[in-house]
Amino acid sequence: MTSSLLMSRGRRHIGTTGAGQGAGPVAGPVGSTVGSTAPTRILDWQHPLVTSLLRQTGMAADSAAGPGAAAGPFHRMAALRRAHRRIASTVRPVYSVQDERPVSTVLRHGRGSCSQRLAVLESVARASGVATRVRGLLVDGAFWYPRFPRLHRIVPDQVLLAWPEFRLAGLSPGVHPTAPWLPVSELFGSLDELSERQGGGFTNAGAETLFDALSRTAIDWDGATLCPATGPACDLSAHVLADLGHFDSRDELFAQHGQTLCRTARMLAEPVLGRRSAGA
Repeated sequence: MTSSLLMSRGRRHIGTTGAGQGAGPVAGPVGSTVGSTAPTRILDWQHPLVTSLLRQTGMAADSAAGPGAAAGPFHRMAALRRAHRRIASTVRPVYSVQDERPVSTVLRHGRGSCSQRLAVLESVARASGVATRVRGLLVDGAFWYPRFPRLHRIVPDQVLLAWPEFRLAGLSPGVHPTAPWLPVSELFGSLDELSERQGGGFTNAGAETLFDALSRTAIDWDGATLCPATGPACDLSAHVLADLGHFDSRDELFAQHGQTLCRTARMLAEPVLGRRSAGA
C-alpha cells in the first residue's frame, strides 16, 4: 500500500486502469500544443541568474537574435546539450518536492530535483528564443521504489511528471516523428541510437536521475524502443498510468492537475528531502 493520502486531492485514482499489466499509457486529454518563449512564475528566465547561465553555456548570442532567429536545429540542439551538461555539473541533484519552485531559486540554492533541473533547462531554452512545452505524465510510484527501499509506504502511488519538449524548426519528420517538437529524451540522439549505447537503461537507483540519464540512454515513455536484454530496459511505458497531453508550460500543468504531494506533505517533507542528495 502506498501513500495516496499524501497526494493532491484532484489526482487520486487517475489513470490506474491497466497499470502494471503491460497495458501501456492510458490516453488522456490533449492540452495546448503551441508552446511559448514567455517567462512564467516557474520559468523566470529574465532573472540575472538565468541570464548568467545562458552566457556560461554560450547561448547568449542566440538570445540576442530573438525567437525568430535563423539558427538551424542542430546548432540549437548543441547549445541545449551544453546547457544540460552545465546544469548537471552545477545544480546538485536532491529529492525536493516543490515542483513549482522558480528556476532562479533553484539556481540560487545550487540544488534541485529532477523536475526542477529540467525546468532550468527549459528556462535557458526560452531565454535563447526556443519555445518549450511540457507533456504531462502520471507515473506509477513503484517506479521510484528502488530509491526508497525501506520507505515504500510513504511513496505516492502516482507521480506527476512534466516532460519538456523544445520547438526546433527544421527538424526532419523522418528522423523525429514529433517534429518540429523535440522531446528532451531525444536531445542527445534518437531513442534507437541511445538504446544501443553501453550501460543499459535507467534503473532509478543510485545517484543517477532521469535528468542525468537522458544524456546517455533512451528514456522511452511510449514503448518505442528496447535496450539490450542484458541490461535495464529503456522502455518505461509500463510505468505510465496516464498521458495528460501537452501544456504550454509546467505552470499550466501544475495549475490544472496539482503537484504530486499535497501542500501539507510538501511542507513537512521539503526541509529533509530538499537537501538530501539523490542516491543518498
